[in-house]
Amino acid sequence: MKGVSSAPGDYVYFKSQVPLHKIPIGTKQWRYYDYGPKTVPPLICIPGIAGTADVYYKQIMSLSMKGYRVISVDIPRVWNYHEWIQAFEKFLDTIDVHHVHLYGTSLGGFLAQLFAHHRPRRVKSLVLSNTYLDTGTFAAAMPWAPFVSWTPSFLLKRYVLTGIRDGPHEPFIADSVDFAVSQVETLSKDDLASRLTLTVDTASVGSLLLSDSFITIMDTNDYCAIPQLLKDELTERYPEARRAYLKSGGDFPFLSRPDEVNLHLQLHLRRVGVEPRPEVVKTISNDGADGTDSNSQSKKKADEEKEDRSNNTPQGSGSSEQSPTLPETSPLQPALLWLKKHRELVKSPQEQPLYLKKK
Repeated sequence: MKGVSSAPGDYVYFKSQVPLHKIPIGTKQWRYYDYGPKTVPPLICIPGIAGTADVYYKQIMSLSMKGYRVISVDIPRVWNYHEWIQAFEKFLDTIDVHHVHLYGTSLGGFLAQLFAHHRPRRVKSLVLSNTYLDTGTFAAAMPWAPFVSWTPSFLLKRYVLTGIRDGPHEPFIADSVDFAVSQVETLSKDDLASRLTLTVDTASVGSLLLSDSFITIMDTNDYCAIPQLLKDELTERYPEARRAYLKSGGDFPFLSRPDEVNLHLQLHLRRVGVEPRPEVVKTISNDGADGTDSNSQSKKKADEEKEDRSNNTPQGSGSSEQSPTLPETSPLQPALLWLKKHRELVKSPQEQPLYLKKK
């Protein structure tokens, strides 16, 4: 695994500022990030086999600063899909979230669809990336699945990593693969066994009550671990879903093409009626915890303005309070400048995202 010193600079900054939550719910341990205005319906990101809550840190950084709420979760240690549905529902109840918008990649996209099928009233929209409808193909390719819980950890990691295409890669894709591999190294034997068991557990997505117009399919056009046949089946199932095609990006476009992925996520959220609240974006305190909420910030600011007027002092003079709209003194400003510079260095006109309303 990469050490902290060799991790991407923006990830090191993210870890130093955004708190990681760990809570036990029943027999399950949930590990997740939750950032952005709590008054906005959340976008919940669910990773694939090789992912953790950390792999969506670029989405958390970018979208939360625009006024969206983003929750990124680890897949807990569950061993079948019924257990997943019950565990995820209890998680949502615990964090007091009822209606959700789900963004799932690979296995995470399959889990998102299953939850939308069995709990249709809770899921308001879906963004599906490089995912599938049925586990049959994976079960056939893994005849040793009944023995996965007895398999040594290093063999499970090796099996997961063989699904990731080995180079040569473009530099930004190679970096995304390196980061994903470092996250696989953090997973325990039981975590890996659980995820592989879910991959081969016999299940398929039934018809959804959710209209196709509330579904976006975001796929990469170069390659990924999910066979093209399975991705084609997904697009056939949702013929009226919006399409968001990425020219390249590999298995982890949310890491390798974050600007394009974040743009498509924003377009999707706006289309399904989720409006950002940049005016109530939280600041981040020096210890990395969330800053004061928008109500207390607004009240404090109003009190300060009232005091300024009574003292005939120009507004803002001598005040050290940070604005909730991320002033230049905000702790997140270095990350914003880094992202801006990174986009200018790597993004060319040929790499502009293509967003088609229908296939």
